[in-house]
Amino acid sequence: MAFLALGINHKTASVDVRERVAFTPELLVEALQQLCRLTDSREAAILSTCNRSELYIEHDHIAADSILRWLADYHHLSLEELRASAYVHEDDAAVRHMMRVASGLDSLVLGEPQILGQMKSAYAVAREAGTIGPLLGRLFQATFNAAKQVRTDTAIGENPVSVAFAAVSLAKQIFSDLQRSQALLIGAGETITLVARHLHELGVKRIVVANRTLERASILAAEFGAHAVLLSDIPAELVNSDIVISSTASQLPILGKGAVESALKLRKHKPIFMVDIAVPRDIEPEVGELDDVYLYSVDDLHEVVAENLKSRQGAAQAAEELVNIGANDFMLRLRELAAVDVLKAYRQQSERLRDDELLKAQRMLANGSSAEDVLMQLARGLTNKLMHAPSVQLKKLTAEGRLDALAMAQELFALGEGSTDKPPQ
Repeated sequence: MAFLALGINHKTASVDVRERVAFTPELLVEALQQLCRLTDSREAAILSTCNRSELYIEHDHIAADSILRWLADYHHLSLEELRASAYVHEDDAAVRHMMRVASGLDSLVLGEPQILGQMKSAYAVAREAGTIGPLLGRLFQATFNAAKQVRTDTAIGENPVSVAFAAVSLAKQIFSDLQRSQALLIGAGETITLVARHLHELGVKRIVVANRTLERASILAAEFGAHAVLLSDIPAELVNSDIVISSTASQLPILGKGAVESALKLRKHKPIFMVDIAVPRDIEPEVGELDDVYLYSVDDLHEVVAENLKSRQGAAQAAEELVNIGANDFMLRLRELAAVDVLKAYRQQSERLRDDELLKAQRMLANGSSAEDVLMQLARGLTNKLMHAPSVQLKKLTAEGRLDALAMAQELFALGEGSTDKPPQ
């Protein structure tokens, strides 16, 4: 029984690398099944977001390098390139890492709440794929409980800060009066919903939501008094858009340099502020080369995040302590479960020895032996049988130089000072 948490994130890999290691949602089930089949992992789950791609594995003596090799092959990357950006956590460290991730302690924006929902989705997909078993299942439940406690018992959950909030904060720094600005939001997922909420609360004059399906865009737009359009309408909307924030699951760029260049001409080069939160990117990087365009990727949000970190370090410290307690409690319970199996096997063995000696005693009674002789023989025989295997093994281990076995036996059988009961007076 061993756990592995392996992956890359915003701290270890650039946007370019993260794009190439990201898992397409519709292929996750297939990827999980292939991972277990080709690496002999007993249980597995995959968390893939704009800022990280992580594999959670329960296995029996599988080298982390074999998991890395599978990940590199799956995404057509060189093993050396991936190894340069990857991190690996094992057992206790893997448990602690999962809990830190779910609690928002490892996020680009400290304490952001969306990651817990994404972790729950990763668990649900792994269950659908049939790659979640009892051990990883217990770990996910313990992870969710730890994250919930962090949210409940620390200030890290107050005034939630997210990548969406960081993007809007950056817009506030560039535009002195957001109430006179128009925003174009591309996508209709959770991140864009948060962006829309923040912009709406700040009184942005007009918000337009562009999405692949008009129905989904309309639902989001109705919530904030916004206007819904299709992705094909983006070029026309760009002309009046001062702020463009994009976050979709598209595998290809949605907004290219040509469309932005045309919009700038019609705007008479009035500046456009753009934030591309998506991985893979929604906005071609070349757009940032245009005059009058201020294009930021998720990696560019670090400065905004740094300001938020200052006010959240106290809460983060308390959250880290809760995570450590949660991780230690989980590993303790898991080790206790492992002991249960050994104790069960030992009890079954002892009961077989007891039954054998009891049968002998019954035969002696049937043959006319005295009850006193039968009881003495029963006690002597049962003691000898119960002592035989531990005695043989202890002699063997000490002969091999395993002197630690003596100390272990003393502790196991409570043979220390004061452990022997005194005879009654």
